[in-house]
Amino acid sequence: MTFEIQRKDPHSAARTGRITTDHGTIETPIFMPVGTAGSVKAVHQRELRDDVGAQIILGNTYHLYLRPGLDVLETAGGLHRFNGWNGPILTDSGGYQVYSLADTGRKIKEEGVTFRSHVDGSTHVFTPEGVMDIQRTIGADIVMAFDECTPYPCDYGYARQSMELTHRWLRRCCEHFDRTEPRYGYSQTLFPIVQGSTYPDLRRQSAEVVAEFHREGNAIGGLSVGEPAEIMYEITEQVCSLLPVNRPRYLMGVGTPANILESIALGIDMFDCVMPTRNARNGMVFTTQGILNVRNEKWRRDFSPLDEALGGYVSTAYSKAYLRHLVRADEMLGAQIASVHNLTFYLWLVGEARRHIAAGTFVSWKNATIPQVMQRL
Repeated sequence: MTFEIQRKDPHSAARTGRITTDHGTIETPIFMPVGTAGSVKAVHQRELRDDVGAQIILGNTYHLYLRPGLDVLETAGGLHRFNGWNGPILTDSGGYQVYSLADTGRKIKEEGVTFRSHVDGSTHVFTPEGVMDIQRTIGADIVMAFDECTPYPCDYGYARQSMELTHRWLRRCCEHFDRTEPRYGYSQTLFPIVQGSTYPDLRRQSAEVVAEFHREGNAIGGLSVGEPAEIMYEITEQVCSLLPVNRPRYLMGVGTPANILESIALGIDMFDCVMPTRNARNGMVFTTQGILNVRNEKWRRDFSPLDEALGGYVSTAYSKAYLRHLVRADEMLGAQIASVHNLTFYLWLVGEARRHIAAGTFVSWKNATIPQVMQRL
């Protein structure tokens, strides 16, 4: 994988770049739709490519390991061939899922994590080496190091202990990844993850450790887990100032349109979040004019397009009234339309960010856009 910075904004740390992988190029800043179990919920791969304009999607190690299982994925020739997506794929290591399984008897030790499957209750162990092997088998272009994601709030002692464990796991991940080969004839890249909760001294230490591994890209984890947005921005700015300038920076699990634009200004290149599709299934629609809840009575007789300014088939062919009808009737098509539309909006948002960075007008555009797209209609 290679990364080339193309333009830098003169008034912020925002930049545009190009990531090149064996499955295609990615223009940054970029938003990556989340396909946890090998599919972006309610969206066809063709729609992701042709309508949404997605350049890279995510899969999840924990979920794909449990279902459909590594034997199926390996026999298929990897996730690309299994799900029909021929562009780049990134896989989360399962560290966040381990964090979310705290109430199910999960046990974290030096060796790794023992957990019970949410599917059938069976017991499994994830080690740094094992997670690397799983992601090799899945066949993602970008794989993530195995880490522990701490909750918020988190006391300092535990945050430090967890960060140090993540660093030891990172070394094991890198050593095992570097002595193994891809399964399907194309290259794979490993990204480390900066942890340290909301403590600046821990984040500084973690960023410095991560930078010393000299990988092709780096991620920031453990944010957007309940902390105030101001703290998230402070930590993001600090970590971006310490990570290598010539490597892509990935802020994991973020977030709202405002979060994305503010974080681009701080130097972030890559984002993912379930918000556009999860909120779509609940009737929340993001538009260039603001956020609307299509369940509300005010849209019952509004036959205007979802967002004519956004363009694209779904956003211009279907009315607010029709989508409201589908969502309230619990029709599957409602979730499909809203999901495609919201993802189209998110990809439009980062596309406009790239355009304004290149033009040197990003900050003024960001400041005008955030209150507009975040207002409730």
